[in-house]
Amino acid sequence: MLFQVCRRLATARGTRLFSNGGSMYEPDYLEKLRPKYPVYNALNFTIKGYDYPILENYQKFMYNVADTMDLDTVDCWAQPPRKFNVQRFKPASAIIESEYKLTVYERNVQITSLQAPLYPMFVRILQAALPEGVTLTVSEHTPDVEDARFVPDRDLLELKQKLDEMGGSRERK
Repeated sequence: MLFQVCRRLATARGTRLFSNGGSMYEPDYLEKLRPKYPVYNALNFTIKGYDYPILENYQKFMYNVADTMDLDTVDCWAQPPRKFNVQRFKPASAIIESEYKLTVYERNVQITSLQAPLYPMFVRILQAALPEGVTLTVSEHTPDVEDARFVPDRDLLELKQKLDEMGGSRERK
């Protein structure tokens, strides 16, 4: 009986009871500090295409839309272009009919603290204005993406390897 009275008072005052019978007081103002909606930490909006000027203009458009919607655009970057050699063969033969050299360009826009209700609106705006031949993908930001951003300096890596082979660096005291 006494436990039931305490439980009613606790729930009326904002205290949450745990399943083990204990309780912990949480003030009401802590609930007001929580965001109303779930928030995405960091999302990468990646666009790829064959036409460099169109891709650059679309990245600028993405940035302007995010700025208009008051989204936190943390970073924008470009990946090195990838080159492909595509061959078309004559039917039922190994003779090359035509050969194409394609270059795929990639741009990224990173947005943090994106509220869940704004995400679908932002993506729909981007999809509605997506140019022909450009693909849009959205992914979470991971350490692998961060590592792929930077091109390793081969000369520096070779010098470090030679230094290690010679016995490592000497520290002067």
